[in-house]
Amino acid sequence: MPKQILAELLRKEQIVKDVYKFTIKAEEIVKLARPGNFIEIRVNNQTEPFLRRPISIYNLDIEKGILEFIFQVKGKGTQILAQRNIGEKIDIIGPLGYGTFKIGDKTNVAIIGGGIGIFPLYELAKEIKNQEKRVKAYLGFRSKDLVMLENEFTKVTDNLIITTDDGTYGKKGYAIDYLIEDMKKEKYECIYACGPLPMLKSVQEYANKNNIECQISLEEKMGCGLGVCLGCAVKTARSSKDSPQYFQVCKGGPVFNAKDVEI
Repeated sequence: MPKQILAELLRKEQIVKDVYKFTIKAEEIVKLARPGNFIEIRVNNQTEPFLRRPISIYNLDIEKGILEFIFQVKGKGTQILAQRNIGEKIDIIGPLGYGTFKIGDKTNVAIIGGGIGIFPLYELAKEIKNQEKRVKAYLGFRSKDLVMLENEFTKVTDNLIITTDDGTYGKKGYAIDYLIEDMKKEKYECIYACGPLPMLKSVQEYANKNNIECQISLEEKMGCGLGVCLGCAVKTARSSKDSPQYFQVCKGGPVFNAKDVEI
């Protein structure tokens, strides 16, 4: 059951231009959260903006009751959030999302992310590594100045591939290309993905075509985050033009089996 709390902002860090990491004290949420969950944040104490902002959970420290989330300033709401100061209390609801990443008995997996979509994959990689299973990560960015969290992911993976579209850092090209190349010689039991829609579509198509289990985290605009407003619906893979069916990302997801959704 999600909790609504006033969480103290303990640390604030700018990672790259317009991207911030917030560290908060949130014991009630941390003890319930799983990799793939998200939180809904009221950016200030005013009536405007009215809607909360959904943000993925980046890191959990269960022993200390610490939660970290990372966000990019894109509009008015996140601009206001970025101006919050250390020591302030932030109104948060979480953990949200019933569809989380599932690890199970898998022992050798791949993680692929792009841009700001890499954030929810960190806690997943950390948990897989803590279970002493093998995980390789493929993280793609547009250019060198947008590369984030390389050191952090290096510590929680067995191997990390960084790619940039323009070749200014790491390997040139798209992360999906290097994943596919490695799959010719290494058989991953599952692919976990989060990132831009074109990347997710490519990963989904490859995994489904080759009958590889794939779990994808979708990032849709949300109004309530609780399944009330129906603003984050995505078509199911079983949908037809005459009788479409939908999942709500906030309730059915945000993590789905790649065979179940149409993206």
